[in-house]
Amino acid sequence: MDKDAIELPPKDFQGFRELLFSRQMKLPKRLAQIAAYAMANPDEIALGTIAQIAEKAGVQPSALVRFSQTYGFQGFSDMQALFRDRIRERNSTYQDRLDAIRANSDGQSRSARLFKGFSEAAIKSIETVNEQLDFAELDKAIDLLARAETIYLLAQRRSYPITAYMHYAFGKLGIRTCLVASSSGVDSEILSFAGERDAAIAISFTPYASATLMHVRQAAQAGVPIVSLTDSFFSPLVADSTVWFEVAEANFQGFRSLSATMALAMTLTVAVGDARRELQTDEEPKAQG
Repeated sequence: MDKDAIELPPKDFQGFRELLFSRQMKLPKRLAQIAAYAMANPDEIALGTIAQIAEKAGVQPSALVRFSQTYGFQGFSDMQALFRDRIRERNSTYQDRLDAIRANSDGQSRSARLFKGFSEAAIKSIETVNEQLDFAELDKAIDLLARAETIYLLAQRRSYPITAYMHYAFGKLGIRTCLVASSSGVDSEILSFAGERDAAIAISFTPYASATLMHVRQAAQAGVPIVSLTDSFFSPLVADSTVWFEVAEANFQGFRSLSATMALAMTLTVAVGDARRELQTDEEPKAQG
């Protein structure tokens, strides 16, 4: 067993996920490969056989066992049980989540309990990002985006509202953007116009939107610099990103907010607008000369 293995395994999928992210830089290459596959394909881990999973992850079955033991499990099947529990929880319906909120009111009014819960989750999320944010990387991303001719915005499902608001704000700042979210199904064709002089912002969290992953790969292959907001080093967005930021959103009773993501997205948007204005000011004397 790995010398850094923990003694007691996490009790649920969320605890395992947080533990995995906190130790991501300590994992050997092969185990990091398994971690990345597990976070990108949690349903495959839950439902596949060890042989099937090993083949898809590109490792030996023994590596999956070693990975499980690194996190305190007796074997792979014990770890797999957490992934199966995740599916049961996910399929529990939103009505079940509402029932859980009602059952834990602690004597408060329902609205007070909800507002307090979501506020605390938002505060925790923003504080975590503030503590972990690399401002040198943030400045790098701002400069990259400020110099782009067009900024392509890539997100689906839960992350879509972030790029939709960025699209609105960039427009107010006079910055040309393209929101890749066509109802006619021509997103790939729209993205085909992107090139090295442009840039893209991609946002996705586990379970990662397959369309976003496809668009990021397409943009990367075209040489488009990509700034990503995602949830960990193991995110499939990281490999194709020029700059990426880790955003871990806390949840309340199974409902996950976007507070920290929005704060970081608006920081990028406004900072890019300011940087673009400085670049234009610097270029004016050259044009006059």
